[in-house]
Amino acid sequence: MLEFFQKGLTAAIRSAQDAPARRKSRLRVQVGGAVYPVLRMWHDGLALDSTLTPHLRGLVDVYDGANHIFHCLIIATTIDGDELVCEFKHATRVRDRAALDYVQDENAPVGYLPGA
Repeated sequence: MLEFFQKGLTAAIRSAQDAPARRKSRLRVQVGGAVYPVLRMWHDGLALDSTLTPHLRGLVDVYDGANHIFHCLIIATTIDGDELVCEFKHATRVRDRAALDYVQDENAPVGYLPGA
């Protein structure tokens, strides 16, 4: 139906339809000091607004509000309509403690009582 309207009106309708998706998203990508809102995210990529975001490549950080959730290595970006689609080589979940360098026994005691 949008093909019957003028191009300017069609662009305004599409941007009005996309505005709630931009406002709802708490996810954001941080590259150095720059921050870009994430429109949608899946297991090996994410989509950003192409009008706000330059082509990205390399290591980025993904935040959900104030929580740092992923370190991602972006290897490819393509423009699909108004979206900049980024593909990950890997996405590493950020932990609140250091990674273990040994296998932890599941039957190990939680703590030791001091000797009497």
